[in-house]
Amino acid sequence: MQTRRNYLKASVLVMAATLAPRAQSDSSKLPAAARTSDLIYLTPIQTNGHESSCQAEVWFVAERDDLYVITAADAWRARATRSGLEQTRIWVGDVGVWDDSARYKALPEVMASASIVGDENTHAQVLDIFGDKYPVQWLVWGPRFRKGLADGSRVLLRYEPV
Repeated sequence: MQTRRNYLKASVLVMAATLAPRAQSDSSKLPAAARTSDLIYLTPIQTNGHESSCQAEVWFVAERDDLYVITAADAWRARATRSGLEQTRIWVGDVGVWDDSARYKALPEVMASASIVGDENTHAQVLDIFGDKYPVQWLVWGPRFRKGLADGSRVLLRYEPV
């Protein structure tokens, strides 16, 4: 009887862990807003130390100490990373669509190093986290992101705080 009771307790715990929403990072390396915001604003840092003129708001997820973005393989974010412009300034929060007002620059910021992630296991994990974070939007965008990562038309960018 004790064995059956232990088995049932373990089964319930496993089920609860599986169904529980994923928690985002509590890391002190990321601004607290990384746990609640739907958007980040980012820009690569040029070799001369200046911010690129390419700046935009994007969906993201935080996992452990890193931020992840899925983008078109030919988007400026991906091209900058491939060309060696890995240093990136990121503002965390939501002030709406990027515009010339630079309102996002008042948000908490973090400097990060960008890289392109090719590992399919990481793709799968991050896609699941995106689905948890953006459940309604994911009905449309989830299949597009999965297909794009599989066929190479999209890339997964990892931003590691420095």
